[in-house]
Amino acid sequence: MTDRLKNKTALVTGAARGIGRAICKLFAKQGAYVIVTDIIDDEGEQLVEEIRQDMGRAEYQHLDTADEKNVARVIKPADSLTILVNNAGISGPNKPTHQISAEEWDSLMNVNVKGVFLCTKYAIPHMKKNNGGSIINLSSIYGIIGAPDLPAYHASKGAVRLMSKTDALLYAQERIRVNSIHPGFIWTPLVEELGKASEEGVDAFRKNLDSLHPVGHVGKPEDIAYGALYLASDESKFVTGSELVIDGGYTAR
Repeated sequence: MTDRLKNKTALVTGAARGIGRAICKLFAKQGAYVIVTDIIDDEGEQLVEEIRQDMGRAEYQHLDTADEKNVARVIKPADSLTILVNNAGISGPNKPTHQISAEEWDSLMNVNVKGVFLCTKYAIPHMKKNNGGSIINLSSIYGIIGAPDLPAYHASKGAVRLMSKTDALLYAQERIRVNSIHPGFIWTPLVEELGKASEEGVDAFRKNLDSLHPVGHVGKPEDIAYGALYLASDESKFVTGSELVIDGGYTAR
């Protein structure tokens, strides 16, 4: 089945790498017109070329989700928009709360929380006009449970979880569904960078992450992409305000 998103237009933020990249490729294969957005222009444009070579339809737009003027400039012309994937995010400072500066905190929140707000704000009018839509917000297992690291990141992902539920209630009568996805550890460039920065080195870091998941390994970006595909498609028309946990059993313990 290759037309689960036929006649739909999807905009994905933070799309050049990792989970966002996998979502774009899968959405295009399933018939969506994909607006690939990121601040990494070269890789974003390369992804669009790959999608087109695979007979998909896509375009690239430079998008800093923390910049309202940039968000408005990109999303306002996207009249046919019915799917928004708020995927852009950064990990931020990995140090105790009392050592984080206000500037570091604000920088992360501007991307991880304000960015979700701004993209949602400008996407909603299109979805109202188009008689519905699906907003998919990338949270984390750490939007549900806690851990003794990355305090600002975890706070931001908790905020995204509740933002999703609030908007689900606000727009349910207009057939706009809003859900959050909560990945476990997925081997993306962001997670790999954490491994490279760790004292034990990247291989030991990954082995330790593998052991945290009952299935015995970390996830792949495609594992999250298939969850996003379900939430973007009409198959999930009765699903809103939900938390889709894709974590290899991490939070089941």
